[in-house]
Amino acid sequence: MTGLRNGPAAADAASEAADCALAASGDSRAFERLYRTHVARINSLARRMIGGEVADEVTQDVFVRAWEKLGTFRGRASFGTWLYRLAINLILGYRATLGKERDRLREGEGIFEKISAREAAPELGMDFESAIGRLPDGARMVFVLHDVEGFKHHEIAELLGVTAGTSKAQLHRARMFLRGYLGR
Repeated sequence: MTGLRNGPAAADAASEAADCALAASGDSRAFERLYRTHVARINSLARRMIGGEVADEVTQDVFVRAWEKLGTFRGRASFGTWLYRLAINLILGYRATLGKERDRLREGEGIFEKISAREAAPELGMDFESAIGRLPDGARMVFVLHDVEGFKHHEIAELLGVTAGTSKAQLHRARMFLRGYLGR
């Protein structure tokens, strides 16, 4: 009866923990199961934070790094949480190596006035992903981490190396840009 009380989530967590232990000892099939479980979420994060053109490459880099560092995973958090933090750090590093500027307030307020919006058509859905992709880098990263992924401002501040106030300001900026763009 205890198995019913814990439900499928507990069984999934136990299975994932077992796969982590097996993968850390070199079992590539166990790592493949972890990969299949988490690849869509990591790829989605990469697409939203740095764009679709390099998201697949970065996603693969995240899993290569995870394979290399799996021995450092101690199980204090879930594997998914550990992998997600690893992905965010890798994405931030990738942006830096691409030479993208880290100045989160640089782009002007008229960013969406430079871009032509689609004609409103009832048969077309709103292209929210495209609108997110057009945000300035800092605003996009904070928006994705806060409004899409559910991180708190203090967590975002720690991840991005900014203050919580900067995170809040960037979120407000992103929302204003999106409101202006999507309201056309």
